[in-house]
Amino acid sequence: MLMTYIWLGMVAAALLWGAHAGTLEAVSAAVTEGAQSAVTLCLGIAGALMLWSALMELMRQSGLLAGLTKLLRPLLRRFYPAAFDTPDGGGDAIALNFTANLLGLGSAATPAGLCAAKAMARRSGGTASNELCALVVMNTASVQLIPATVAAVRASLGAAAPFDILPCVWLASVCSVCAGVLSAKVLGKCFPA
Repeated sequence: MLMTYIWLGMVAAALLWGAHAGTLEAVSAAVTEGAQSAVTLCLGIAGALMLWSALMELMRQSGLLAGLTKLLRPLLRRFYPAAFDTPDGGGDAIALNFTANLLGLGSAATPAGLCAAKAMARRSGGTASNELCALVVMNTASVQLIPATVAAVRASLGAAAPFDILPCVWLASVCSVCAGVLSAKVLGKCFPA
């Protein structure tokens, strides 16, 4: 609710300043242009998200996603042992979340991450365990092999080669995950659950 008042205040201030400075026509032209740009950007991103989500669904139905998830389970078990050792601890949801993030599909990863977080919270009595905090950190930092959403934004804004950022994305995401995991491990030892 607070953000509603902040945005309303910003719009009102822009309109009042435009009226005071005599540039109300420029303000209204900027509003129209900004709205048009926002719709164009949203449609471009939506199309790319649909494509990648459909690809993720095809991978799921073909069994490729299950294979990739199975391949990642040993690595993820080291970070979330309790989640993978209990029958409904959220291990499969964690693996699916990590796989979707790896493919740059944050919107497809969110439902799996929420499912894993609910399972982990149930297991720890509704409080945030160290494993749950580590899940949030890894989900936020997430290593991305294919940054689909960023590439979609770049393509919709006219980039000639939307995927030319791959080496930088790989380096930045690996560094952020390493820093996040290290922080989660250190803080987990300082504040045991």
